[in-house]
Amino acid sequence: MKRKISTQKNKKGITIIRWIIGLLFIFSGLIKANDPLGLSYKMQEFFEAWGWTGLNDITLALAYLMNIFEVLAGVAVIVGFAMPLFSWLLLLLMIAFGFLTGYATLSGKFKSCGCFGDCLPIPPMASFLKDVLLLILISIVFIYRNKIRPLFKWKPISIVLLLATVVGTVILQQFVLHHLPIRDCLPYKVGNNLLVEMQLPKDARPDSTVITFKYAHNGKTVEFDAEHFPDDFNDSTYEYVDRYDKVVRKGTGLAPINDFVLNTKDGADTTKEVLSNPGKYVMVFTQNFDHWDKAAFNSVLQSAKAKSYPVFVVSPNYKQALSLVPSDVILLGLDAVVVKTAARVNSTYFLMQGANVLEKKSHEDVASFINGF
Repeated sequence: MKRKISTQKNKKGITIIRWIIGLLFIFSGLIKANDPLGLSYKMQEFFEAWGWTGLNDITLALAYLMNIFEVLAGVAVIVGFAMPLFSWLLLLLMIAFGFLTGYATLSGKFKSCGCFGDCLPIPPMASFLKDVLLLILISIVFIYRNKIRPLFKWKPISIVLLLATVVGTVILQQFVLHHLPIRDCLPYKVGNNLLVEMQLPKDARPDSTVITFKYAHNGKTVEFDAEHFPDDFNDSTYEYVDRYDKVVRKGTGLAPINDFVLNTKDGADTTKEVLSNPGKYVMVFTQNFDHWDKAAFNSVLQSAKAKSYPVFVVSPNYKQALSLVPSDVILLGLDAVVVKTAARVNSTYFLMQGANVLEKKSHEDVASFINGF
C-alpha cells in the first residue's frame, strides 16, 4: 500500500515537473518567435565574441529553428510524446544553454542572454540560475523517461497536436518577419518618445572618459592623456597616430536608446534638429536597398506630400540611396546596428511628430499608413 502511494506521488510530481518545463519552453519559444531577428542578432553577439563571424549569415535560420523546437519540445513534454527522444534532446539543449548563460555571466560581455527575447530581458546571472534549475528538473524527467505515459492514449492526437504546433510557430515567425513583431518590446515602439528613451535613468551615472592620444615613438605605440604628456614630447620622433575616448570609470546604467545619431551627407549630427520638429513627418528606415519596395515608397511619398509631411530616408547605405530616392526626399545616415534594432523589417515606416512615434509599419502594410493622422 505504501509503495503504491509513493508511486502515485512520484507520478504526480513528475507530471507537475513536466508541466513546469513544458510551459517555460512554450513561453520562451513563443516570445522569441515574436521577434526571430532579435534572437538572431543575439546569436551574432555570441559568435562575434568567439570570433565565429562566418556564422552570422545563418543566425536567422538557427533562430527560426530554435524557436520551433522550443515550442515543440514544450508541447511534447506536456503530452508525454516520445519522451525517451525529447528528454535526451532537452537535456543536451539545457547543457548548451547552461554553458552559454554561464559564459555570459563570467565574461561580463553581455547585458542579457536573450533567453526570453527583448520583451523580458533578464541579466546573465538570473538566466544562468534559471538554466541550472531547469537542468535539474529535466534531469529528473530524463531519469523517469521510460516510465512516462502519453497524455492521449490514441497516438494520432499527439501527432496532430505537435504538427499544429510546428505549423503555428512557422506562421507566427513568417508573419512577424514581413509585418513587424506583434508585440513590440523595443524602445522604438509606437507611443514612445525617442528623445526621452535616449536619456539615462535618473539614478544612472554615465561612463567617465578621457581623451587619449596614440603616438608612434622609437618603433613603439605609446598612449597618454592630456595631463600626462611625456617629458620629451617636443622631440620630433613622436608621430601622431590617433586619438580616442578611453573609459576610465564605467557608468552605472545605459539609456534604452544608444548611438541613435542621424547624420547629413556631410557627417553633421542633425538628430535633435529632426526629432525636435513639432510637426508630423515620415522616417523610412532601410538597412539596404537590395529589395527596395519602390511602389510602397511612392505611395507613402504621395500621401505625405498631400499632407505636407516631410519625408526622411534613414539608412547606413547613404550612397546606394542617392540613385533610388527622389531629390526632394531628405537622406540621413544612421549606424547599421541601430537601424536593424529600430526597424525589424527592411524597410520600416515611422510616422513621427517631434520625437513621438505615432505609427510604425512594414513596407507591406503602408496602404493606410498616414490615413487618420
